[in-house]
Amino acid sequence: MEKLQTGDRLQIQCYKHNGKIHRCWDEAVILDIKKDYIVFGNEKTLVTEAQGNTWRTKEPAVMYFFKNKWYNIIVQLKKTGITYYCNIATPFIIEEGTIKYIDYDLDLRIFPNGSFKILDKEEYKYHRKKMHYSPNLDMVIKNSLSELITSYQNHAIMFDNQRNYVYGTFYQKLKAKNVH
Repeated sequence: MEKLQTGDRLQIQCYKHNGKIHRCWDEAVILDIKKDYIVFGNEKTLVTEAQGNTWRTKEPAVMYFFKNKWYNIIVQLKKTGITYYCNIATPFIIEEGTIKYIDYDLDLRIFPNGSFKILDKEEYKYHRKKMHYSPNLDMVIKNSLSELITSYQNHAIMFDNQRNYVYGTFYQKLKAKNVH
């Protein structure tokens, strides 16, 4: 793996099971490197969809990418409170300054009031059949969703609002230092 340090800027590439690129973000700044995961931040970053259309993220985000877990977590620091958007996805790899992972459709959205909802179940069923997910892969995906929900319910550190605001503030300081 590349030697990474706080403040490094990477891109993000999200793929689908068939190997096709799904979505790219043009920036993620390293905020913290832990043994099992890396924390990134970004704001108003350019996102390019597979079809070529682009848009920018609205609010600052803190992102957790895991080395051995089949999900990643995007903490959206909205004015109305923190929303967590969690993707069921392969553990990440980093190649040539780019974070890469395969997205498996199912998402968990956690709202500022603490309630949550599983998203994209129909998309998952469709892709599972179309791209021939193996029974073993299907089990890994479903177990990862359960593990993610349990982590949230057990107040895992990634879901600590206070900690995520601290990361958000740190990201803003890094960003201010890098503006020319």
